[in-house]
Formats: sequence, C-alpha cells, structure tokens
Amino acid sequence: MSNSVDVKQETAALLDKLGVARDAWTGGDMVSYSPVSGEAIGQLKSVSAADTNAAIDAAHEAFQAWRLVPAPRRGELVRLLGEELRAAKADLGRLVSIEAGKITSEGLGEVQEMIDICDFAVGLSRQLYGLTIATERPGHRMMETWHPLGVVGIISAFNFPVAVWSWNAALALVAGDSIVWKPSEKTPLTALACQAILDKALARFGSDAPANLSTVLIGDRFIGEAMVDHPKVALVSATGSTRMGREVGPRLAKRFARAILELGGNNAGIVCPSADLDMALRAIAFGAMGTAGQRCTTLRRLFVHDSVYDQLVPRLKKAYESVSVGNPLETSALVGPLVDKAAFDGMQAALAAAKVEGGTVTGGARVVEAGKDTAFYVKPALVEMPKQAGPVLEETFAPILYVMKYSDFDAVLEEHNAVAAGLSSSIFTLNVQEAERFLAADGSDCGIANVNIGTSGAEIGGAFGGEKETGGGRESGSDAWKAYMRRATNTVNYSKALPLAQGVSFDIE
Repeated sequence: MSNSVDVKQETAALLDKLGVARDAWTGGDMVSYSPVSGEAIGQLKSVSAADTNAAIDAAHEAFQAWRLVPAPRRGELVRLLGEELRAAKADLGRLVSIEAGKITSEGLGEVQEMIDICDFAVGLSRQLYGLTIATERPGHRMMETWHPLGVVGIISAFNFPVAVWSWNAALALVAGDSIVWKPSEKTPLTALACQAILDKALARFGSDAPANLSTVLIGDRFIGEAMVDHPKVALVSATGSTRMGREVGPRLAKRFARAILELGGNNAGIVCPSADLDMALRAIAFGAMGTAGQRCTTLRRLFVHDSVYDQLVPRLKKAYESVSVGNPLETSALVGPLVDKAAFDGMQAALAAAKVEGGTVTGGARVVEAGKDTAFYVKPALVEMPKQAGPVLEETFAPILYVMKYSDFDAVLEEHNAVAAGLSSSIFTLNVQEAERFLAADGSDCGIANVNIGTSGAEIGGAFGGEKETGGGRESGSDAWKAYMRRATNTVNYSKALPLAQGVSFDIE
C-alpha cells in the first residue's frame, strides 16, 4: 500500500481532463476525501436550500420544453452521452477508484454500466409503447399512452457514485423528464465529472435541449430534504440506507409524489449438496469480498448443506486468508479500502457482536503501513456462526460473510427469508427441483434470485431492486422506464352513437 501516487495531484489532473471547472472543486466548504489515502482531494461549494429550490424551479421550466421534443430525438442526446462516456471511460473509472476506493476493474466496470444503460435507453426511445385495449363499445377505440412525468430527483450513495445516476438519468431523459441530482457527500467529485461529460453531449446535441435540463446539487442531507419536499419534483429515486428510506418515503407520500427506493440488502446464498463447489467458491468470494463488501448486493449470509460444509468452508477460509488487500491505484489487489473510519468501526462492532453469539472469526483485522493510518484497509472476515442471530440479521456495510450449516431445504428457505431486507439472493445447485423451488412463489422473497451465480453483478437489462425493507423500487432495465412517465388511458368514439360501458342507460330528451 505504497503512497507513491500523489492522489490529490492526480485527482486535479483528471478533473481538468474531464472538463470540470477548477472553481467548482476548490475553495469550498465541503471536503471530499479519498478512501485510498484518507487525504482531502477537493473542496466543493455546497448549495443552500434556497439555491436548491431555484434549481428545481429551473428544472421544471426545462421539463416543460423537453417533454415536447420527440422521444427518438431525446434518445439522440443519450446516444451522444454514451459516446462521451466511451471517450472518458479510463479517466472517469480512475476517478471512481480514487473517490470511492474501488479496484481498477470495478471502477472501469461501473463506467461500462453507464455506457450500457445509454445503449439500452437509446433503443427504448423508440419503444415507449402503450397498449391497444379491447373495448365493449362498438365504434370505439381504447388505448393507453405514456407521457413525460416531470422533474426527477436523484439521490445516490457513495458505493456506486456514477452508475446509479446513469440508470436514472438515461431513462428519465428519454422519457422526457428533467433531472436534479444530489450525490453522496462522500463522492461529489465524480458527480461533477458526470455533469461535465453530459454537458459535452448537450453541446453536440444543439438547441433542442433546454437550459437546466440536468443539475448537480452539492450539499448535505438538507439538500435532499428540500428536493423531497418540493412540489415540482414528481419522482425521487433514492439509493441508500433503510433509515434514509424511512424518512424519504413518508415525506413523498404526504404530497403524493412518486418514489423509487433502492435501500439495504442482507443478501444470502444457499449451497446445496449437488453444487459445483469450484463455481460456488469463486462466486461466493467475489460476492462477499468484492468492493470491500460495500455493495448493496454483497453476499452477507451463506447457508451450506452439512454434507458439503467441510469441503467448501476450509477452501473459503483459505481464500479469505490469502486475498490481496491494497491500494487500488498502485496494486493489483482484489480488495480496496473501506470508505471511512465509520465503516471500519461498524465492521469491528459487528464482529464483536458475532463473537458474543458464538461466532468464530477468520480475518477482519486492519491492514495498515507504519505512518499511514488515515485510510482503512481490512482483511475480509468470514464468520462461522452456530445459528442466524444477532448481527447476522442486520446489514453491515463491510466485507463480513456469516456462514451457517443447514440440513433441511424447507427450513433453510425460511431462514433465508427471515431478514428485513429482500434485495438479492442466490442458490448453488444442480438439482432442478431445488433451483425451481428457489425461484418459485414460496422460494426466495428477494427482487433478485439467481441460480449458480452470486448475488452481485446484475446487468442493466433487468430491473434492479428488491422487496420488503429494500424499498420495492426498480431502476435500470426491463419496464422500469414506466416509473419515469405518466400513463393515460384514452377512449376515442368514432361512431355516431354514444353507448355507455357496462350497459348503463342514461337517455335524456
């Protein structure tokens, strides 16, 4: 974990190259830190609640013009954004690694997700289909049409600082909406970079795009609250903790606004007797240790059948003991840093609680070089538990995997579902009955249920999100676009009569 790379200097060079104005990230009141080194890398100017309200009003004006631009033309803007992202992939991916602490391949992979959702949204701009519906009235036609919704507010978390914005922004823009974005206070520089990249696409797009179509709002939680409460924000897509969702959801419901909530995930996997253990080992290792356990889809609970437990778990423990942890900017380590000290403290508290419940811990210690104590690198922890209790029932945003034995398939399904969140899940089996049962109505209760792959690594083609305390929202692919539009059911009478539905008669002279 050498600190030979000058993180602050490289950040400045990347921001300049990506087109972010220097005065946007220097001399401000909000400090951005790199988890790679723990040092400050930018000082941004936060906006006030009044500034936020003014920005939302301006975004509403932009929406009124943008909604009249034909959807395929709106798709052209997103196509240009995809081109600009391809050109900026290496630089933006590097900035993600610096500001979020991701290893190189994950930083680049996150930008690739942005490119992929742009491709998806461009095609979608010509497929915002409604239905033609059979009507009981002769001489009538009934159909549904989809129209732009309004201003879309985006609140994103630090762990996917750019991809989550793009999932929402690409769909919102082709749907005819304007966007305002409050990024995490921990990753504001990548947000400024995304806006600069979009600005390049807007400049190429031309005058059809109104001013203030997309705005980044730098600030603390009070900016998010102003966004949530503003009557001209039609939809808020919020990614973060369940605690945050409990505050956002009711406030939006109070004014009948829409919410897309993508919250916590205490995700589990089941390893069955017939599982391909080599495949399971690789999937479990990435799912549990990737992104230093800081994915909402991170594998946190693992149920292993007692007939294969002694074959799999020692191999897992060996992987945990040997996995490389280090500076993602300078090494090929597979695990980078935790985002900050609070994340490290939370991890240590969970491990202590697990020991109280009878857990046996492998790993979990801090990795630090002498004199370099401002960054928080840790060895991922594997915890063998006698039962699912205590911290196992809660999500800790750190690389902790709780491992438990099971013997009965029906019982393990109940244990699998016996947590508050319901985001992602997986099963490893070559038994078709077990696989299909896991995907059935009485199987996994999560929004994502996988067979013979891990809990992480969702593709943009499928709608992303989960159930229960995960919030129920869906972002990205499939028909998630419908959340960003309003539906109208239309009936056209082309006859010379006025038959009423359900045989109602209402004759007047």
